Amino acid sequence: MLQQSHKPTHPRAALPAVVHAHVSPLISPFMLSLIMKSLLSSFVICAALILCLTLTTSATHAQQQAPPPPPPPPARPTPTPPMLNTTTEGQEIDDGATIEFNTSLVTLQVRVIDRQNRPINDVRKDDFRVFEDGQPQSIEFFSTEEVPISYGIVVDNSGSLRQQLEKVIAAGRTIVESNKQGDETFLIRFTDSSRINLDQEWTSDKTVLQEKLDDLFPDSGQTAVYDAVNLAAEYATERRKGEDPNDRRRRALIIVTDGEERNSVTTEKELFARLRESDVQIFIIGFTGDLEEQDGGIIKKSTRSKATNLINKLATETGGRAFFPNSVSELPAIADQITRDLRTQFIVSYNPTNKRRDGTFRRVRVALADDSRAGKRIAITRPGYTAPNDTAATTSSTTGERPRTLTPAKNNK
Repeated sequence: MLQQSHKPTHPRAALPAVVHAHVSPLISPFMLSLIMKSLLSSFVICAALILCLTLTTSATHAQQQAPPPPPPPPARPTPTPPMLNTTTEGQEIDDGATIEFNTSLVTLQVRVIDRQNRPINDVRKDDFRVFEDGQPQSIEFFSTEEVPISYGIVVDNSGSLRQQLEKVIAAGRTIVESNKQGDETFLIRFTDSSRINLDQEWTSDKTVLQEKLDDLFPDSGQTAVYDAVNLAAEYATERRKGEDPNDRRRRALIIVTDGEERNSVTTEKELFARLRESDVQIFIIGFTGDLEEQDGGIIKKSTRSKATNLINKLATETGGRAFFPNSVSELPAIADQITRDLRTQFIVSYNPTNKRRDGTFRRVRVALADDSRAGKRIAITRPGYTAPNDTAATTSSTTGERPRTLTPAKNNK
């Protein structure tokens, strides 16, 4: 009898042995090498990917931790100053910037007095009314501040003033002594057209001016009042012209003469044409008492009458003032009055509604409303001005020889 105890009771019991018997031979060393190489390549690739990912993360983290770069500097604004600012100081302007100033303003120096000729200082801008050729004008600038004064002392040292010269010098010293910071003065002495001498150019040195006044002496010659005033006004007008559009300094002449015109090349018409183009006030001390009162009969005016009319006209046409002392003892008070008049004035500027630059004369009037407390108030200024002329030829209308220019003294300081 056969024994079957060693045979499996289930058909699958012998399967592992069969598989082992058939598979084991298939995993050869060559296949094992390929598998190992494949696994190694996969490992290298994964390691490289992990390294790249780590580096990228580190760089991103570093960027997030770094401080942000500073912002760029703000662009500097370009100034646009087509209009003049008169209320600010130290305005910064870029190099090469173009600035346009309003040069059409008409500036008036206005004195305000009462019926007793006493100065009035407490006047407001709204109290002023300006008219040009009868048309109201809008005031663009108004000031009551004390501004520097540029003035000349012009002395007739002809023989006719020999007796008054000492007091004239004393009056001149009084005026010079009142000069304040920023003021400047020149000194002219004259007789005839060939001797209109600039004894002292512009200076603020009071000592130098007083020394020059002390050196004045009487001289001979036929008095050339028109020529002397003409050259002095031109010299004063050109001072600091165009240097500063904001410059509102006052320009004036203080003239001492007997007013007897004898020897000028300049005509009266030419003289007053120049004065209307300038902005120079004339304060004039006229010693006419020794001139003949009657020498021409009914038709021809006397020498004194002509001199008085000329002196008054010089003052009126420029908004200044004329003085006729009866004696030299009045000169100190007159000097004080001139000084006070120069410093107690209002500056009024307006832009004329008539824009034509045709060289015509424009008549100006300044009016003031009456004050219930001060009563009648009178505004005194120049009666008009000559408008610029863009088309006129720059030629002189004077016929004959022109007066020589101012002659500087050899020891001018």
